[in-house]
Amino acid sequence: MTEHDLFPGKAFDAFLFDMDGTILTSIIAAERVWTLWAQKHGLDVGKFLATIHGVQTIETIRRQNLPGVDPVEEARWVTSREMEDTQGIDPIPGAIAFLNSLPADRWAIVTSASRDLALRRIRTAGLPLPGLLITAEDAPNGKPAPDCFLLGAQRLGFEAKNCVVFEDAPAGIRAGEAAGASVVVITTTHTHAVDVPHPTVPGYEALEARRMADGRLSLLGRDTA
Repeated sequence: MTEHDLFPGKAFDAFLFDMDGTILTSIIAAERVWTLWAQKHGLDVGKFLATIHGVQTIETIRRQNLPGVDPVEEARWVTSREMEDTQGIDPIPGAIAFLNSLPADRWAIVTSASRDLALRRIRTAGLPLPGLLITAEDAPNGKPAPDCFLLGAQRLGFEAKNCVVFEDAPAGIRAGEAAGASVVVITTTHTHAVDVPHPTVPGYEALEARRMADGRLSLLGRDTA
């Protein structure tokens, strides 16, 4: 087994994790709820489902430009059903051990979900609760805007440019880039190859965060041969 540095010569102040598709998988549950919503509004379900990932619920609804639809009320409908439907929510491989290995003051979860839904899914997946959780209520300008990652870094006491963002969805990747952070793309839930100028890993089983003497973190990958 050999180790390699995902970002050679660099160490980081903190790690910022997206939630859905990055540290847990909720695609099956989310798509069940969104399928019902799309059918209710006469949308092409296949095309629509491809647009929901990594974006705030209310923004997904607004983008449909449906006449006579109140995005706030519809978002409440979607969220209430997502709170009820937790079947198939599981941790991404290796995520529990990796998060537990991190110093508590050096990581946060930064998600487009509401706070209640995020807490429900984190607990359902058996993941450790972070000391800092940034949700849709904290950063109204959702991904791909960088606001949530900038805020997460700031509340941890650092600058985003000195952090690593862990993401899976295009909107989140763009948000991490716009924040000036280094980005790692988690591909567990991807069905197609991704073309990004960032390290890509299927999960966390081959990752190690190593704490430096100054408290910063390096990020190592392990190759098996």
